[in-house]
Amino acid sequence: MAENLLKGKLGIITGALDENSIAWKTALKAHEQGAKFVLTNAPIAMRMGAINELAEQCNTIVIPADATSLEDIEKLYAEAKEYLGGNFDFLLHSIGMSPNIRKGRSYGDLNYDWVNKSYDVSAISFHKMMHMAEKMDIMNEWGSIMGLSYIAAQRVYPFYTDMADAKALLESIARGYGYRFGKMKKVRVNTISQSPTKTTAGTGIGGFDAFYNFADKMSPLGNAPAEACADYIITMFSDLTRYVTMQNLFHDGGYSTTGISEELMDQFKDL
Repeated sequence: MAENLLKGKLGIITGALDENSIAWKTALKAHEQGAKFVLTNAPIAMRMGAINELAEQCNTIVIPADATSLEDIEKLYAEAKEYLGGNFDFLLHSIGMSPNIRKGRSYGDLNYDWVNKSYDVSAISFHKMMHMAEKMDIMNEWGSIMGLSYIAAQRVYPFYTDMADAKALLESIARGYGYRFGKMKKVRVNTISQSPTKTTAGTGIGGFDAFYNFADKMSPLGNAPAEACADYIITMFSDLTRYVTMQNLFHDGGYSTTGISEELMDQFKDL
């Protein structure tokens, strides 16, 4: 049931690739809650997904933009403002990519040109989006900017390789710009550290299925699904969370604070 939590709010949602993605589900929820927004993704990602179908469902448009390009971001913001008729109340950064993971390179054998690409796409683009938002004075007071992170920013997961470093950088940027934007316009900046989620990006990581099952057994509530993460993002865009900023918020069924579960202990007790 719609509560109109975002009625009258305007924004941009990046990274919706297909119906499995968190950004896709967030867009549907935002539309349901009364928000108006534009969708955006890199041109190459748009060719891989079905974002135009999502735009039809949400009664909006898609503006292609490469989030690593300041020129593209500036054009995106200008066109989105014209279409929406005002400045923005929320931005969702749902962008991540590691060529090293895609190519199966281990952490001890990284291609450093690809590392720089991982950082630029997955983290520095977050800074660029906020830098341009500040430069264009495009955010409304008490707005909300969200990025999607993962617990590998704090703990070692060998299969996550250079994306772990990128997520750590992403969270640092959220803190740094959260302070800056808070002082300037009361805009809050946060990241959400989500459970392993069966998205196109997530399932592309080696060993994903085994780790997904492990995390599910570790979490007292089980893995949080993408749709529940979208609900959380909506609350972070709403006025109900005005004083939450510079935080990395774990949305993982309790995984991040569970040492070990009884289910996992049972598997090892006879060894």
